[in-house]
Amino acid sequence: TVEHPFNHLIDTLKDGDRKYFNPQKLNDARYDKLPLSIRVLLEAAIRKCDGFYVKEEDVHNILDWSEQQNVAEVPFPPARVLLQDFTGIPAMVDLAAMRDAVTKHGVDPGLVNPVCPTDLIVDHSLQIDLNKCQSQGPPSRPSPARPTPRRGSQCGGERGSCSKGGCSDTPGRPATAVQQIENTPLLCPFHLQPVSEPETALKNQELELIRNKERLQFFKWCSKAFKNVNVVPPDVGAVHQLNLEYLSQVVQESQGFIYPDSVVGTDSHTTMINGLGILGWGVGGIESEAVMLGQPISLTLPQVVGCRLVGSVNILATSIDIVLGITKHLRQAGIAGKFVEFFGPGMSQLSVPDRTTIANMCPEYNATVSFFPVDHVTLKHFKQTSKTGSTVMLSLVSLKVIEINLSSMVPHVSGPKRPQDRVAVSSMKEDFQSCLNEKVGFKGFHISKEKQESLVPFLHGGQEYELAHGSVVIAAVISCTNNCNPSVMLTAGLLAKKAVEAGLIVKPYIRTSLAPGSGMVTHYLNTSGVLPYLSQLGFEVIGYGCATCVGNTAPLPETVSEAIKEGDLVACGVLSGNRHFEGRLCDCVRANYLASPPLVVAYAIAGTVSINFEKEPLGVTSEGKEVYLRDVWPTREEVQQIEQDKVISSIFTELRARREKGNTFWNNLECPESVVFPWDPKSTYIRSPSFFNKLVKVQPPQSIENAHALLFLGDKVTTDHISPAGSIARVSAAAKYLLSKRLTPREFNSYGARRGNDAVMTRGTFASIKLQNRLIGKPGPKTVHIPSGQTLDVFEAVERYQRDGIPLIILAGKQYGSGNSRDWAAKGPYLLGVRAVIAESFEKMHKNHLVGMGIAPLQFLPGQSADSLELCGKEKFTITLPEDLSPKQMLTVKTSSGKTFSVTTLFDNEMDVAFYRHGGLLRYVARTML
Repeated sequence: TVEHPFNHLIDTLKDGDRKYFNPQKLNDARYDKLPLSIRVLLEAAIRKCDGFYVKEEDVHNILDWSEQQNVAEVPFPPARVLLQDFTGIPAMVDLAAMRDAVTKHGVDPGLVNPVCPTDLIVDHSLQIDLNKCQSQGPPSRPSPARPTPRRGSQCGGERGSCSKGGCSDTPGRPATAVQQIENTPLLCPFHLQPVSEPETALKNQELELIRNKERLQFFKWCSKAFKNVNVVPPDVGAVHQLNLEYLSQVVQESQGFIYPDSVVGTDSHTTMINGLGILGWGVGGIESEAVMLGQPISLTLPQVVGCRLVGSVNILATSIDIVLGITKHLRQAGIAGKFVEFFGPGMSQLSVPDRTTIANMCPEYNATVSFFPVDHVTLKHFKQTSKTGSTVMLSLVSLKVIEINLSSMVPHVSGPKRPQDRVAVSSMKEDFQSCLNEKVGFKGFHISKEKQESLVPFLHGGQEYELAHGSVVIAAVISCTNNCNPSVMLTAGLLAKKAVEAGLIVKPYIRTSLAPGSGMVTHYLNTSGVLPYLSQLGFEVIGYGCATCVGNTAPLPETVSEAIKEGDLVACGVLSGNRHFEGRLCDCVRANYLASPPLVVAYAIAGTVSINFEKEPLGVTSEGKEVYLRDVWPTREEVQQIEQDKVISSIFTELRARREKGNTFWNNLECPESVVFPWDPKSTYIRSPSFFNKLVKVQPPQSIENAHALLFLGDKVTTDHISPAGSIARVSAAAKYLLSKRLTPREFNSYGARRGNDAVMTRGTFASIKLQNRLIGKPGPKTVHIPSGQTLDVFEAVERYQRDGIPLIILAGKQYGSGNSRDWAAKGPYLLGVRAVIAESFEKMHKNHLVGMGIAPLQFLPGQSADSLELCGKEKFTITLPEDLSPKQMLTVKTSSGKTFSVTTLFDNEMDVAFYRHGGLLRYVARTML
């Protein structure tokens, strides 16, 4: 009913039908000096200015960016929200539970819907149950040439082929039953006849669908029950790549208005979309729920750093080398929390996939976004993929500028434990040796000299092999960072082709896998003729999803695990992702290296990371011929020619149609038709959480009296420590719960897959085997129940505290909550009864999540810590909260030992205080509806 304050900025396109808000009509000289990414923020604030969530003052603050950067808090209402299934299911469960809550108070549950369009991609539940090394022994020497097809023959028997007759060249003869799971068609490399998928991928997909049937039924109900929700079913592709290929619109249109596409997603790698000139970044699950429910993201108006690219790309460097090189430069430049915008003559050498790969690495150099403005390269990509866009020139007046010379980039890997620890491939052998010598730390394993030459023999498939320090046992080409990039995937495929033709093999005990980002990747690998060679080396398509990247790798062959343990070996994993924390891939694999897909294949062939590719052969053929990496590495011209010929708009068109069609399993899956979800009390995947219990009138803040410290933690406690995403340990509290539901350990699945069950997730909170609790003194998910002095599982201790009505807090050091944007890292502590976290510092996103769940983030005063205050963690703590609680307020903490100290509340604004007073964002929104 109130006229829009910026109606005078509305303009109309030449076609006369579509309108838009034109900031240039402000006639303000400051606009011409704004970086493009800030202009996107400005347009959104103008368009969404309602005087409540977005005020006119916010618009003027953004316009005054040069003075207000790093100062003003501004809102950003993105065009859409992107969810993957691990983070999406708790958000959808919360919305379903909110429908229950409002129904009990007489409100129409159909009113509870996302306000902001939301896409949910089911891509994180795929597990590698089957792969080549499980079912087959050592391969025979592969033949460089394909066998001649014979009438009536069927696929089977050779590595790289369909193992059980998955296709037939007899006309009219049906293929196997597993073909009902539809995906991009392939050709059998040995009979040149169509098959729907490699047998291994089909079986993995089938197991995924059966294992996750309850979750999928819930997702399908969401797609029907909620407005503004689009669910992309499993086995279509990975979230980031689908965002690029399918979901991004470049220009959005709603109610006759057009505006720039923008997105926030529940994954740190949402930043990939910035390579297309679309502004977007990762947020936490709780923040995404806020956006879904109509609230903008709040951010400090960022500083923008210009990155000028010059020089020519090294002929042997892949885009991954460029990514790691730029990552190093930007990390050293200190750009944490800033926007980066790229420009300069070197831009024309980077394809859109190159740009998206660079943008995707934002979390590793701590920028909020790495923005590539639309230019002729982007427009060519839009035309090729049937998208539309317009060129906007970028003024870099008054920007701090970093210059990076592309010709300085040489092949690198990163590891063995952190992405920032880059190692030139030429120095890899010496660097790994130094890691063996160094004391235990980010780069060290402290292996004694006499044990460094250990060789441990073992049997696999009836043949004897040996493992040593540096032996590769996992080699995964996975979807997270690289598999959206045709140049590196084709390089890997051409390398595999040349290696097979040269007579090289991969030892069969190495757990190799290829998880493409989408069917498009499988399509162009197949049509370019390289997929059979990748498969012949063991890199067979195992399905579409994150798999190894999130720790969903099945156990290594038992004889391999035993050999590693027997020799106390530093075995290695090599993966083309960007997450490789120690123990994440497999407990017995201590060293993990991030590498480009072709280098993953190369190290798999070599069988070790302790190799100098320039001086030592990649492998030796059965005739004794030495083959070096330089002999099989494809030229940039070869790769570019195939990329130009094969990655074309027809592929995008075909795959878009397939995504919209879905697969047979999803299409036939039954789901409830009700407005309110009918919770199944027997379900171990989906449960209505207790967040909305007792929605009575909001009470003034209650002081926290005589609380005990549930945990006493040190520095850099990550959200992985607080809420693990991997497998559920058989001796854990979550396992005991699932056993009580008559599930076997094989049916436990993972914490990520069970995020829709608060009973599992609460028991899994602080269940990490790497958790360092100072009350215990050794790693593990244990704590001391202080009243009794007993050492218990964290959840068992909580049960006793809750039975006795004792409130809980957590003591921590610096950077509490760093890492992934995991909502259960805040939801779990809330359900455990944690009222406050007192730390030296917090990761900002996790701090926001604590506020969003009604947990008070309290910071020690500068220079103070639990150690400086001589806290032992076993005291009782009383924290006085005033009724007129305000942002950044100083509070007093008293302990039972007689100590008194001050802390600062990390509530940034009155909205944070409101969330806390209501017991969190979800309860705030529910009460608003009531």
